[in-house]
Amino acid sequence: MSDMHQAGAGQTSVLTVRDLHVYYGQAHALQGVSFDLHHGVLGIVGRNGMGKTTLCNAIMGLTPSTRGAIQLRGRELRGLTPNAIVERGIGYVPQGRRVWPSLSVDEHLRLAARSGRKGSWTIERVYETFPRLRERRRNGGGQLSGGEQQMLAIGRALLANPTLLVMDEPTEGLAPVIVQQLSALLKQLAAEGEISVLLIEQNLGVATEVAENIGIMVNGRLVKELPAAELAADSDLQQRLLGVGRHSEDEEESAAEAAAPDEPPQVFRVRRADERLGSADQPPPAYVSQGAPNRWGRQAAAPTPETGREHSREEKGEPREGTTVAAPADELQVPVAQLVDRCAYVVGTFDTKGRELRFIENRLERLGLRTRTVDLSTSGKPSSADIGPQEVARCHPGGVSAVFSGDRGEAVSAMAEAFRHFLPRQRDVGGVISAGGSGGTALATPAMQVLPVGVPKLMVSTVASGDVKRYVGATDICMMYSVTDVQGINRISEQVLSNAAHAMAGMVAHAGRVKRSSTKPAVGLTMFGVTTPCVQLASKVLEDDFDCLVFHATGTGGQSMEKLVDSGMLAGVLDISTTEIADLIVGGVFSAGEERLDSVIRSRLPYVGSCGALDMVNFGAMDTVPERFRGRNLYKHNPQVTLMRTTVQENEAMGRWIADKLNRCEGPVRFFIPEGGVSLLDAPKQAFWDPEADKALFSAIESNLRQTADRKLIRLPHNINDPEFAQALVEAFREITATHKDKKEAVHAQV
Repeated sequence: MSDMHQAGAGQTSVLTVRDLHVYYGQAHALQGVSFDLHHGVLGIVGRNGMGKTTLCNAIMGLTPSTRGAIQLRGRELRGLTPNAIVERGIGYVPQGRRVWPSLSVDEHLRLAARSGRKGSWTIERVYETFPRLRERRRNGGGQLSGGEQQMLAIGRALLANPTLLVMDEPTEGLAPVIVQQLSALLKQLAAEGEISVLLIEQNLGVATEVAENIGIMVNGRLVKELPAAELAADSDLQQRLLGVGRHSEDEEESAAEAAAPDEPPQVFRVRRADERLGSADQPPPAYVSQGAPNRWGRQAAAPTPETGREHSREEKGEPREGTTVAAPADELQVPVAQLVDRCAYVVGTFDTKGRELRFIENRLERLGLRTRTVDLSTSGKPSSADIGPQEVARCHPGGVSAVFSGDRGEAVSAMAEAFRHFLPRQRDVGGVISAGGSGGTALATPAMQVLPVGVPKLMVSTVASGDVKRYVGATDICMMYSVTDVQGINRISEQVLSNAAHAMAGMVAHAGRVKRSSTKPAVGLTMFGVTTPCVQLASKVLEDDFDCLVFHATGTGGQSMEKLVDSGMLAGVLDISTTEIADLIVGGVFSAGEERLDSVIRSRLPYVGSCGALDMVNFGAMDTVPERFRGRNLYKHNPQVTLMRTTVQENEAMGRWIADKLNRCEGPVRFFIPEGGVSLLDAPKQAFWDPEADKALFSAIESNLRQTADRKLIRLPHNINDPEFAQALVEAFREITATHKDKKEAVHAQV
């Protein structure tokens, strides 16, 4: 863009890029990129998939450009090999660090110093700059933490004594303290003036703190350049930069794109010229699948070059040696454009399940997905994964020592906790897949549970055919039974792991592309069988203005609703059926835990609640009811479900518990008491009609609730399923959501 380099006219540029175009097949990745870097630090920011890494690779000669100019102090670089570009004076810190696991820190630096240009940066200066590297000089690259690997990658690049340092996502996946250290280093380099820096970064805080100017990259174009301080102060531009959807920065461009005719999506496949695996110059395959057993007990036809394929060592999960197996003609491919901004995380214990996890990784890569491997092992063995156990362990609140304590049981639990903190910090998680036994499942799934609903999560597990509630929790984790143990690649595990990889690839490629059936704000409603008439009527009245999400109050239903509240996906809650509290207090099977209502407290969302089905505690079949309850008022709801009427004392306890939770709510609250009964069974001449028990519940709530202008208790002389009661709930919900919206808009206007 011409306006992006006019300001520097007359100055000698360290780096000049003009009208740079890069294609991947027919996909136009860089579309006329132009800019100047005169001195100091220039930051390039943008969402995933906008072309930032392609720009780095084009500058370094790793990706060929179709046309344009790339000049270092006026000397053209296009067409040169990467090593020649480094010799000209450019150092490169690639995304993902790219250190050699088998070389020690000292070997990395000595190799870089021997091949680099001579200047002020020496091995000793690198050690002085990064004292931690001196301490770890004899450790292999695979034994370093993520922060240490990044220090090594930067030190390696500096030993080339470059004029320009190109850094691609240097803070990605690092702990905050390491990010601060890297920011300080970049400021120091800029202040010394020896080296200019092209900083590719998604962390806006780092980019605006370190760089003098920021270029914004959108869909392969640099659409704007502005001072870093101006971007830091422009929250609207930041929101559009990091949000979803189209990002056009000028009306002319938007109009041109809108006028362009719609083109059908195109699918591209990458094939190597030496794709055929059966050639004489290649070693025989480690294993040739005979196909999974079929119902007729017949052996599948042997693979041929036309109808099938043999399997290389890489397909079986053996360590790669610089080659990637191309996808065969019959393998499902997904559009390239849908994969560029998402990464599939392959996680597990690489010390014991490395072969199986590598198999999944290779399958995903053959489909065109970018992958990242994360090792959760606690054995202390060297790791070949992209992210090693030490780096994950640093995210534990108690630090690395809390994970590697010497006690195996404690180490596994602590690693699961560390990974639960690590995973949400990663900015490119397109999906997470793991494979393992009970231990591996317990390590991976807690982190999956904290990811937002909609992010693909798949666990291949030996325990997936049993009770998986504690692994799945309240979120959308897919559990796939491994059939055989996750140990080795055979005709069964090959098929199961391949299916899992293909499922993950499809989910990652299409995540977020499903068009919403409704743009209306969502409201969460809780329902039980005995409160169905009330919830159905409330939903019907609200459906014109709200997207009504109804949750079955069976423990996980309440937990799922609370997770959506925490995820910011709900505009309010109509908690009509709070029966899970009865199971919590008394000991039934449908408890949602002590955390019930905590998300409402945290979020301050509009909340309308009631006492739906607090007259009952839930158990399984009649013979599963605990012995101490056998003399109580029991009701056989169906052969698998038995209901038990709550007593006066239990209702008093529930009332105090509810009031305590509501007293902690700072958002608008309306809690309704149905004096005519809390369920279909709690009505005159019905099995659970007990006015004394209901009175104990209502009185306990009323006497313990601290009512305010925003927190009100409302009594109505109706059964919870009477139409009048449902209508009152809806009217109160409409009132407080409207008021809540007005207050939020007023606050935003003041800001």
